[in-house]
Amino acid sequence: MSILLGFNIIIYFLLILLPLLILVFLLKWVHQIKVNSEIQVEQNNRIIKLLEKQN
Repeated sequence: MSILLGFNIIIYFLLILLPLLILVFLLKWVHQIKVNSEIQVEQNNRIIKLLEKQN
Protein backbone atom coordinates (compact mmCIF):
# COMPACT_ATOMS: atom_id res chain seq x y z
CA MET A 1 0.00 0.00 0.00
CA SER A 2 2.83 2.42 0.81
CA ILE A 3 4.39 1.75 -2.61
CA LEU A 4 1.18 2.89 -4.30
CA LEU A 5 1.04 5.96 -2.07
CA GLY A 6 4.62 6.87 -2.99
CA PHE A 7 3.85 6.34 -6.67
CA ASN A 8 0.76 8.57 -6.41
CA ILE A 9 2.77 11.32 -4.74
CA ILE A 10 5.32 11.20 -7.57
CA ILE A 11 2.54 11.37 -10.19
CA TYR A 12 0.88 14.36 -8.45
CA PHE A 13 4.24 16.10 -8.15
CA LEU A 14 4.90 15.63 -11.87
CA LEU A 15 1.42 16.85 -12.76
CA ILE A 16 2.06 20.05 -10.80
CA LEU A 17 5.63 20.49 -12.02
CA LEU A 18 5.01 19.89 -15.73
CA PRO A 19 2.76 22.94 -16.35
CA LEU A 20 5.23 25.13 -14.47
CA LEU A 21 8.11 23.89 -16.60
CA ILE A 22 6.09 24.50 -19.76
CA LEU A 23 5.27 28.02 -18.60
CA VAL A 24 8.93 28.80 -17.88
CA PHE A 25 9.93 27.43 -21.29
CA LEU A 26 7.28 29.53 -23.06
CA LEU A 27 8.29 32.70 -21.21
CA LYS A 28 11.95 32.18 -22.11
CA TRP A 29 10.97 31.51 -25.73
CA VAL A 30 8.87 34.69 -25.99
CA HIS A 31 11.67 36.72 -24.41
CA GLN A 32 14.18 35.35 -26.91
CA ILE A 33 11.87 36.22 -29.81
CA LYS A 34 11.57 39.78 -28.45
CA VAL A 35 15.33 40.16 -28.15
CA ASN A 36 15.88 38.79 -31.65
CA SER A 37 13.24 41.12 -33.05
CA GLU A 38 14.94 44.14 -31.50
CA ILE A 39 18.26 43.05 -32.99
CA GLN A 40 16.63 42.58 -36.39
CA VAL A 41 15.07 46.06 -36.27
CA GLU A 42 18.45 47.59 -35.44
CA GLN A 43 20.11 45.71 -38.31
CA ASN A 44 17.38 46.84 -40.70
CA ASN A 45 17.86 50.46 -39.63
CA ARG A 46 21.60 50.22 -40.29
CA ILE A 47 20.98 48.69 -43.71
CA ILE A 48 18.55 51.48 -44.60
CA LYS A 49 21.06 54.13 -43.52
CA LEU A 50 23.78 52.52 -45.64
CA LEU A 51 21.49 52.33 -48.63
CA GLU A 52 20.49 55.97 -48.23
CA LYS A 53 24.18 56.94 -48.06
CA GLN A 54 24.84 55.23 -51.38
CA ASN A 55 22.09 57.19 -53.16
